[in-house]
This record gives sequence, C-alpha cells and structure tokens, in this order.
Amino acid sequence: MFSVRIGSAARTCVLTLHGELDYDSAVQLREAADHVLADTDLSVLVVDCTGLEFCDSSGIGCLVLLYQRLSARGGVLRLAAVPVSVARVFALTGLDLAIPVHPTLREAIDSGAGGSLPTPGGEDGPSPLRSVS
Repeated sequence: MFSVRIGSAARTCVLTLHGELDYDSAVQLREAADHVLADTDLSVLVVDCTGLEFCDSSGIGCLVLLYQRLSARGGVLRLAAVPVSVARVFALTGLDLAIPVHPTLREAIDSGAGGSLPTPGGEDGPSPLRSVS
C-alpha cells in the first residue's frame, strides 16, 4: 500500500512517501502535489523517500512533472533519503542529475535558498497535515 503524508516547515512543504510508487499509486502523489501546489507561497518542496520501497517509470514521470511544475513557478524540488534500490533507478534514468538528492530530510530542508528552516514537528521532521492513501 502506498501513502503520501504532507507536512510543512516555513515556506517548505514535505511529501513523505511510503510504499511502492508505480502506475497505480502515482495518482496519489499527483493529488498530493496538486494540493500543495495550490499554495502560491510555496518555494521549496522536499520529497522524503525514506519509506519508498520501489519506483517505476510512472513514479519517475510523476516526479519529473512535479519538478517541471515547480520550476515553472520559480520553485525548487529536492529529494531526500532515497533508499539504495530506488537511488539506482534514479541514477539510471538521470533523475538524480535533474533533481538534487540529499542524504537526509534535514539536509534537504536546510539546503540552499532560505538557509535553515524550522520544522514544526520537531527534530524528526515536519508535522503531518494530511495523508493520502
């Protein structure tokens, strides 16, 4: 079963993925993305891949679309804590060259523009606002 948890930290939004991102579950990521992109103040979106077990071409396509939508409005997409098995897929497709990949969620949130951002949920990450299952 795939799920997306939406959390926030300042002007940063975090989508936490859990399960397998494939043809059947990519719609859930698109729905979550539509929800967070409705926020016109959003400048950084981090996709936390800690719980991502698998990602196929549909998942890659969804991440590319998300990257394009954010870039078109001057936003930034970052990937965090990508498991080794999924990182191989990202490397083979070149996704890791287009979208910055950070070893931890904290590093992805703190990276680049905006400097260090507070995380309302504490040290472990953002507080959940909504889950899409």
